[in-house]
Amino acid sequence: MGIPESSYHYHIKQIRKENPNQKLEECIQSIFDENQGNYGYRRVHLELRNRGYKVNHKKVQHIMNKRGLKGNKFRRKSRTYSSYKGQVGKTAKNRIHRRFYTDRCHQKLTTDITEFKCVDDVKLYLNPIMDLFNGEILSYGISTRPTLELVLQPLKETLEIIKDSKYRATIHSDQGWHYQHSKWVKTLKKHKVFQSMSRKGNCLDNSPMENFFGLLKQEMYYGEARCTFNELEKKMETYIDYYNNKRIKQKLTGMSPVQYRLHTSQLTA
Repeated sequence: MGIPESSYHYHIKQIRKENPNQKLEECIQSIFDENQGNYGYRRVHLELRNRGYKVNHKKVQHIMNKRGLKGNKFRRKSRTYSSYKGQVGKTAKNRIHRRFYTDRCHQKLTTDITEFKCVDDVKLYLNPIMDLFNGEILSYGISTRPTLELVLQPLKETLEIIKDSKYRATIHSDQGWHYQHSKWVKTLKKHKVFQSMSRKGNCLDNSPMENFFGLLKQEMYYGEARCTFNELEKKMETYIDYYNNKRIKQKLTGMSPVQYRLHTSQLTA
Protein backbone atom coordinates (compact mmCIF):
# COMPACT_ATOMS: atom_id res chain seq x y z
CA MET A 1 0.00 0.00 0.00
CA GLY A 2 3.05 2.27 0.03
CA ILE A 3 2.85 3.09 3.77
CA PRO A 4 4.72 1.72 6.83
CA GLU A 5 3.19 -1.38 8.41
CA SER A 6 2.73 0.43 11.72
CA SER A 7 0.70 3.15 9.97
CA TYR A 8 -1.49 0.51 8.32
CA HIS A 9 -2.34 -1.14 11.67
CA TYR A 10 -2.95 2.27 13.24
CA HIS A 11 -5.55 3.17 10.62
CA ILE A 12 -7.22 -0.26 10.92
CA LYS A 13 -7.58 0.26 14.68
CA GLN A 14 -9.05 3.71 14.10
CA ILE A 15 -11.62 2.31 11.66
CA ARG A 16 -12.62 -0.35 14.18
CA LYS A 17 -12.99 2.28 16.89
CA GLU A 18 -15.24 4.33 14.63
CA ASN A 19 -17.29 1.26 13.65
CA PRO A 20 -17.03 -1.64 16.15
CA ASN A 21 -19.49 -3.64 14.02
CA GLN A 22 -17.31 -3.54 10.92
CA LYS A 23 -16.53 -7.28 10.95
CA LEU A 24 -20.17 -8.18 11.61
CA GLU A 25 -21.36 -5.87 8.83
CA GLU A 26 -18.92 -7.43 6.37
CA CYS A 27 -20.14 -10.91 7.32
CA ILE A 28 -23.78 -9.87 6.86
CA GLN A 29 -22.94 -8.37 3.47
CA SER A 30 -21.16 -11.59 2.50
CA ILE A 31 -24.14 -13.78 3.48
CA PHE A 32 -26.53 -11.50 1.58
CA ASP A 33 -24.35 -11.56 -1.55
CA GLU A 34 -23.71 -15.32 -1.42
CA ASN A 35 -27.46 -15.92 -1.56
CA GLN A 36 -28.13 -13.42 -4.38
CA GLY A 37 -30.10 -11.11 -2.11
CA ASN A 38 -32.68 -13.79 -1.26
CA TYR A 39 -32.11 -13.72 2.51
CA GLY A 40 -34.01 -11.35 4.78
CA TYR A 41 -32.74 -10.42 8.24
CA ARG A 42 -34.28 -13.51 9.89
CA ARG A 43 -32.37 -16.01 7.76
CA VAL A 44 -29.23 -13.86 7.82
CA HIS A 45 -29.52 -14.01 11.62
CA LEU A 46 -29.81 -17.81 11.49
CA GLU A 47 -26.78 -18.11 9.22
CA LEU A 48 -24.77 -15.83 11.54
CA ARG A 49 -25.67 -18.17 14.38
CA ASN A 50 -24.50 -21.12 12.30
CA ARG A 51 -21.19 -19.31 11.83
CA GLY A 52 -20.71 -18.77 15.56
CA TYR A 53 -21.94 -15.17 15.94
CA LYS A 54 -24.05 -14.29 18.98
CA VAL A 55 -26.08 -11.26 17.94
CA ASN A 56 -29.65 -10.06 18.39
CA HIS A 57 -31.90 -10.30 15.33
CA LYS A 58 -32.89 -6.64 15.73
CA LYS A 59 -29.26 -5.61 15.39
CA VAL A 60 -29.00 -7.65 12.19
CA GLN A 61 -32.13 -5.92 10.89
CA HIS A 62 -30.68 -2.49 11.77
CA ILE A 63 -27.38 -3.21 9.99
CA MET A 64 -29.16 -4.51 6.90
CA ASN A 65 -31.37 -1.40 6.79
CA LYS A 66 -28.28 0.77 7.21
CA ARG A 67 -26.57 -0.93 4.26
CA GLY A 68 -29.72 -1.04 2.14
CA LEU A 69 -29.71 -4.85 2.06
CA LYS A 70 -33.28 -5.62 1.20
CA GLY A 71 -34.59 -8.32 -1.11
CA ASN A 72 -36.57 -6.87 -3.98
CA LYS A 73 -37.76 -10.08 -5.65
CA PHE A 74 -40.83 -10.92 -3.61
CA ARG A 75 -43.31 -8.62 -5.27
CA ARG A 76 -44.75 -10.24 -8.33
CA LYS A 77 -47.32 -13.01 -8.73
CA SER A 78 -47.97 -15.04 -11.85
CA ARG A 79 -50.47 -17.33 -13.47
CA THR A 80 -49.78 -20.96 -12.67
CA TYR A 81 -49.88 -23.83 -15.12
CA SER A 82 -53.00 -26.02 -14.90
CA SER A 83 -52.95 -29.61 -16.13
CA TYR A 84 -56.58 -30.24 -15.20
CA LYS A 85 -58.66 -31.55 -18.12
CA GLY A 86 -61.61 -32.96 -16.28
CA GLN A 87 -61.88 -36.58 -15.20
CA VAL A 88 -59.86 -38.45 -17.81
CA GLY A 89 -58.79 -41.34 -15.60
CA LYS A 90 -59.04 -42.40 -11.97
CA THR A 91 -59.06 -39.75 -9.23
CA ALA A 92 -58.04 -40.48 -5.64
CA LYS A 93 -59.37 -39.24 -2.33
CA ASN A 94 -57.55 -36.56 -0.37
CA ARG A 95 -55.58 -38.57 2.18
CA ILE A 96 -53.39 -35.64 3.28
CA HIS A 97 -56.19 -33.15 4.12
CA ARG A 98 -53.57 -30.40 4.57
CA ARG A 99 -51.82 -32.43 7.27
CA PHE A 100 -48.47 -31.62 5.71
CA TYR A 101 -46.34 -32.09 8.81
CA THR A 102 -44.52 -35.37 9.35
CA ASP A 103 -41.55 -36.32 11.51
CA ARG A 104 -40.75 -39.31 9.30
CA CYS A 105 -38.52 -39.07 6.26
CA HIS A 106 -40.11 -40.18 2.94
CA GLN A 107 -43.54 -40.75 4.52
CA LYS A 108 -45.42 -37.88 2.81
CA LEU A 109 -44.48 -36.68 -0.66
CA THR A 110 -46.03 -34.08 -2.95
CA THR A 111 -45.71 -33.16 -6.62
CA ASP A 112 -47.03 -30.73 -9.23
CA ILE A 113 -46.16 -29.13 -12.59
CA THR A 114 -45.36 -25.50 -13.35
CA GLU A 115 -44.28 -23.67 -16.49
CA PHE A 116 -41.74 -21.01 -17.43
CA LYS A 117 -41.47 -18.93 -20.58
CA CYS A 118 -38.21 -18.90 -22.55
CA VAL A 119 -37.18 -16.92 -25.63
CA ASP A 120 -38.83 -17.59 -29.03
CA ASP A 121 -42.14 -18.63 -27.36
CA VAL A 122 -40.57 -21.85 -26.03
CA LYS A 123 -41.79 -23.06 -22.64
CA LEU A 124 -40.08 -25.05 -19.93
CA TYR A 125 -42.13 -27.40 -17.74
CA LEU A 126 -40.90 -28.52 -14.34
CA ASN A 127 -42.24 -31.46 -12.30
CA PRO A 128 -40.52 -31.87 -8.90
CA ILE A 129 -41.31 -34.39 -6.15
CA MET A 130 -40.87 -33.02 -2.62
CA ASP A 131 -40.48 -34.78 0.72
CA LEU A 132 -42.76 -32.98 3.21
CA PHE A 133 -40.51 -34.09 6.08
CA ASN A 134 -37.88 -31.48 5.24
CA GLY A 135 -38.99 -29.83 1.97
CA GLU A 136 -36.23 -31.57 0.02
CA ILE A 137 -36.67 -32.02 -3.74
CA LEU A 138 -36.04 -35.74 -4.20
CA SER A 139 -36.22 -35.72 -8.00
CA TYR A 140 -37.56 -33.62 -10.84
CA GLY A 141 -38.28 -33.65 -14.56
CA ILE A 142 -37.76 -30.83 -17.07
CA SER A 143 -39.20 -30.76 -20.57
CA THR A 144 -40.43 -28.48 -23.37
CA ARG A 145 -43.83 -30.19 -23.22
CA PRO A 146 -45.99 -31.41 -20.30
CA THR A 147 -45.87 -35.06 -21.35
CA LEU A 148 -46.59 -38.14 -19.28
CA GLU A 149 -42.86 -38.96 -19.21
CA LEU A 150 -42.29 -35.62 -17.45
CA VAL A 151 -43.95 -37.05 -14.33
CA LEU A 152 -43.12 -40.75 -14.70
CA GLN A 153 -39.32 -40.38 -14.79
CA PRO A 154 -39.08 -38.39 -11.52
CA LEU A 155 -41.50 -40.86 -9.94
CA LYS A 156 -39.24 -43.79 -10.87
CA GLU A 157 -36.22 -41.98 -9.41
CA THR A 158 -38.13 -41.19 -6.21
CA LEU A 159 -39.35 -44.77 -5.79
CA GLU A 160 -35.73 -45.90 -5.98
CA ILE A 161 -34.79 -43.40 -3.24
CA ILE A 162 -37.59 -44.40 -0.85
CA LYS A 163 -37.58 -48.16 -1.49
CA ASP A 164 -35.87 -48.93 1.84
CA SER A 165 -38.11 -46.62 3.91
CA LYS A 166 -39.65 -48.13 7.06
CA TYR A 167 -42.96 -46.38 6.42
CA ARG A 168 -45.44 -46.68 3.57
CA ALA A 169 -45.34 -43.49 1.53
CA THR A 170 -48.20 -41.29 0.35
CA ILE A 171 -47.77 -39.04 -2.68
CA HIS A 172 -50.08 -36.05 -3.04
CA SER A 173 -50.91 -34.13 -6.23
CA ASP A 174 -53.67 -32.15 -7.89
CA GLN A 175 -56.18 -33.74 -10.28
CA GLY A 176 -54.04 -33.12 -13.37
CA TRP A 177 -54.43 -35.64 -16.16
CA HIS A 178 -50.90 -36.97 -15.59
CA TYR A 179 -51.82 -38.12 -12.08
CA GLN A 180 -55.09 -39.70 -13.24
CA HIS A 181 -53.30 -41.67 -15.96
CA SER A 182 -53.34 -45.46 -15.61
CA LYS A 183 -49.51 -45.68 -15.81
CA TRP A 184 -49.11 -43.32 -12.84
CA VAL A 185 -51.79 -45.11 -10.81
CA LYS A 186 -50.45 -48.60 -11.61
CA THR A 187 -46.87 -47.60 -10.80
CA LEU A 188 -47.94 -46.38 -7.34
CA LYS A 189 -49.95 -49.55 -6.68
CA LYS A 190 -47.08 -51.76 -7.80
CA HIS A 191 -44.76 -50.11 -5.26
CA LYS A 192 -47.45 -49.93 -2.55
CA VAL A 193 -47.53 -46.13 -2.43
CA PHE A 194 -50.78 -44.46 -1.39
CA GLN A 195 -52.18 -41.87 -3.81
CA SER A 196 -53.74 -38.63 -2.58
CA MET A 197 -55.30 -35.78 -4.59
CA SER A 198 -56.32 -32.21 -3.86
CA ARG A 199 -59.89 -31.17 -4.32
CA LYS A 200 -60.60 -29.72 -7.74
CA GLY A 201 -59.38 -26.13 -8.14
CA ASN A 202 -58.09 -25.83 -4.56
CA CYS A 203 -54.41 -24.90 -4.57
CA LEU A 204 -54.30 -24.68 -0.75
CA ASP A 205 -54.55 -28.48 -0.64
CA ASN A 206 -51.02 -28.57 -2.07
CA SER A 207 -49.61 -25.39 -0.58
CA PRO A 208 -46.07 -26.72 0.17
CA MET A 209 -45.42 -27.29 -3.52
CA GLU A 210 -47.09 -23.99 -4.46
CA ASN A 211 -44.80 -22.26 -1.95
CA PHE A 212 -41.75 -23.91 -3.50
CA PHE A 213 -42.80 -22.76 -6.98
CA GLY A 214 -43.24 -19.24 -5.60
CA LEU A 215 -39.73 -19.21 -4.11
CA LEU A 216 -38.19 -20.70 -7.23
CA LYS A 217 -39.74 -18.12 -9.53
CA GLN A 218 -39.12 -15.15 -7.29
CA GLU A 219 -35.49 -16.01 -6.53
CA MET A 220 -34.18 -17.12 -9.92
CA TYR A 221 -36.73 -16.26 -12.63
CA TYR A 222 -38.60 -12.99 -12.10
CA GLY A 223 -36.62 -9.84 -12.78
CA GLU A 224 -34.15 -11.74 -14.96
CA ALA A 225 -33.78 -11.46 -18.74
CA ARG A 226 -35.62 -14.12 -20.73
CA CYS A 227 -33.18 -16.87 -21.77
CA THR A 228 -33.11 -20.02 -23.90
CA PHE A 229 -34.51 -23.36 -22.72
CA ASN A 230 -31.03 -24.83 -22.18
CA GLU A 231 -29.86 -21.79 -20.22
CA LEU A 232 -32.95 -21.83 -18.01
CA GLU A 233 -32.64 -25.57 -17.47
CA LYS A 234 -29.07 -25.13 -16.17
CA LYS A 235 -30.15 -22.24 -13.92
CA MET A 236 -32.96 -24.39 -12.54
CA GLU A 237 -30.67 -27.34 -11.84
CA THR A 238 -28.27 -25.00 -10.04
CA TYR A 239 -31.08 -23.46 -7.99
CA ILE A 240 -32.56 -26.80 -6.90
CA ASP A 241 -29.11 -27.96 -5.78
CA TYR A 242 -28.73 -24.68 -3.84
CA TYR A 243 -32.25 -25.04 -2.37
CA ASN A 244 -31.61 -28.60 -1.17
CA ASN A 245 -28.08 -28.18 0.14
CA LYS A 246 -27.51 -24.57 1.16
CA ARG A 247 -30.69 -22.49 1.47
CA ILE A 248 -31.52 -22.51 5.18
CA LYS A 249 -35.05 -22.50 6.63
CA GLN A 250 -36.34 -21.18 9.93
CA LYS A 251 -38.61 -24.19 10.48
CA LEU A 252 -35.60 -26.49 10.00
CA THR A 253 -33.77 -24.69 12.85
CA GLY A 254 -31.48 -22.81 10.48
CA MET A 255 -30.49 -25.79 8.35
CA SER A 256 -30.98 -26.64 4.69
CA PRO A 257 -33.24 -29.61 3.81
CA VAL A 258 -30.30 -31.99 3.27
CA GLN A 259 -28.49 -30.79 6.41
CA TYR A 260 -31.67 -31.35 8.42
CA ARG A 261 -32.18 -34.86 7.04
CA LEU A 262 -28.59 -35.84 7.82
CA HIS A 263 -28.80 -34.26 11.27
CA THR A 264 -32.02 -36.08 12.23
CA SER A 265 -30.76 -39.39 10.85
CA GLN A 266 -27.73 -39.14 13.14
CA LEU A 267 -29.98 -38.47 16.14
CA THR A 268 -32.15 -41.50 15.45
CA ALA A 269 -29.27 -43.81 14.53
